[in-house]
Amino acid sequence: MKKVFVGLSGGVDSAVSAALLKERGYDVTGVFIKIWQPEFIECSWREDRLDAMRVAVALGVPFREIDLSEEYKRGIVEKMIAGYARGITPNPDVLCNKAIKFGSFLSYALSEGADYIATGHYARVRQRNGAFELLRGIDRAKDQSYFLYMLGQAELSKTLFPLGDITKKETRHLAQQFDLPVANKRDSQGLCFVGEVTIPEFLSRFLPPSEGVVFDMAGERIGTHEGAAFLTIGQRHGFRISMPGHGKPHYVVSVDTTNNSITVSERREDAAKTDCDIEDTHFIGNSIPMPFDASAQVRYHGEEMPVVIESSDGTVRARFTAPIILSPGQSLVLYREDVCIGGGIIESLQ
Repeated sequence: MKKVFVGLSGGVDSAVSAALLKERGYDVTGVFIKIWQPEFIECSWREDRLDAMRVAVALGVPFREIDLSEEYKRGIVEKMIAGYARGITPNPDVLCNKAIKFGSFLSYALSEGADYIATGHYARVRQRNGAFELLRGIDRAKDQSYFLYMLGQAELSKTLFPLGDITKKETRHLAQQFDLPVANKRDSQGLCFVGEVTIPEFLSRFLPPSEGVVFDMAGERIGTHEGAAFLTIGQRHGFRISMPGHGKPHYVVSVDTTNNSITVSERREDAAKTDCDIEDTHFIGNSIPMPFDASAQVRYHGEEMPVVIESSDGTVRARFTAPIILSPGQSLVLYREDVCIGGGIIESLQ
């Protein structure tokens, strides 16, 4: 009997994952991963841990807890804050999956004798031609492969995604069938360590607000903002336009954290670009000779866009066929049909 450690978050997705694996004959152990949460935010982790324990009891499986709060704070939160301070828009969920769930947790599980780990992600793993592939979940509205593009063969070969072949509606139905104590629990929203506060509210505790200048495309001062680090390209809120004659909505075109200024335009298309350089490029399978065609997604639930990936003098560049809103720090994830082939981090716009 294969042994699998299931990351139990206290939510319905991970609970149903554990129930399905037990039903399929796996030796299941539920593991609650404690992550860092700031003192100024109402903590939900204690209630989540209790729910995870209740699920384990209901399923009759062993329960463990692993404290990865310090690793999370150093590897995820501090990197996110530093990124915003530099004017980029990092994705902490991508970092968390790579470093925590499929890093520290996977290592812990294997060291404790597990054959696999499992999570409640809506994604699929397929083995073909001797290699493992990451595929979108069947439920495209819930597909989470975007957050998993940094995984490699070592991680995918040891990972199970029981929800990849079902829809969220079916998950809720199964939770009722299994009589799970979290069957009616609402889904969590936003970043797990931020809770109900907004990203700017969270960042303001670490990056003190500082009034800066808003410029128009001609370089004229037309308003103010409370900190360039809190703004991202394409955003249309979070700054004030005080100059008469500028009553229309404005969009952030560029962010300069060094001088604490932003440039805005009434035309959203001025914020769009066709080319960007990407760093930390990762391929899930074998590297693909460049240039090559693919589809790219630059935000969760974002539209897939045709792209050409090419390399010159060690720089990897993505060329879109049409202008798109891009921001340094975002993950650019590559697909061929339903297969996620890898991706990278947007370094600069061209």
